[in-house]
Amino acid sequence: MNCASQLIITTQIEETIEKIEAQCGEDVEIVKIVKAEQFLVDDAKLAVEKAYLASSRQTLIILAAKQFSVVVQNKLLKIIEEPPPNKAFILIAPSKAMILPTVRSRLPITMMHEAQEQAALGLDMQRLDLAAVYAYVQEHKRSDAATVKRLIEAIATEAIRSGIYKIDEEVIALFERAVRLLDIGSVPQFVLTTVLLKLLARKRG
Repeated sequence: MNCASQLIITTQIEETIEKIEAQCGEDVEIVKIVKAEQFLVDDAKLAVEKAYLASSRQTLIILAAKQFSVVVQNKLLKIIEEPPPNKAFILIAPSKAMILPTVRSRLPITMMHEAQEQAALGLDMQRLDLAAVYAYVQEHKRSDAATVKRLIEAIATEAIRSGIYKIDEEVIALFERAVRLLDIGSVPQFVLTTVLLKLLARKRG
């Protein structure tokens, strides 16, 4: 792990930050904006302000949270794409699927602990159709919110990886909204069905 700008995907945020601090040492000034849940617009504004503070030292700005909204990511995009001199950004998030393609394309991606975080999907995203959606929802009709959340994150990852779905900001927001709905007690099977049907509508060809 180095001290350059990058996107790190992990659920172990605090441990990862400790490793970064140990790796960078005292030669690099580290600024941390870490949120337990949602990274807010005000946090994004603070990150931009910190980036433009004059400093002759190499400065690493670490931005970490469980959720980054589309609005927040768009506010961070320009500063990540063209950081001021001696500034670098490390963005830490639990799921690559939740990060906009425009942000991902501008940062090297480091995957940590991916094997243990990914749910066994059990769904062929290449051959997704209405029958497959119905069968999959029936299979998981008794799954709890935590299980369905992991499934949705895996579905998002596989949909992006497959290249056969039109993935834009609206679809990224769909995945993000689904996770929030599960967090506030929405019926897991309803959320899973909604995600799969809307994703199916974005399937190319």
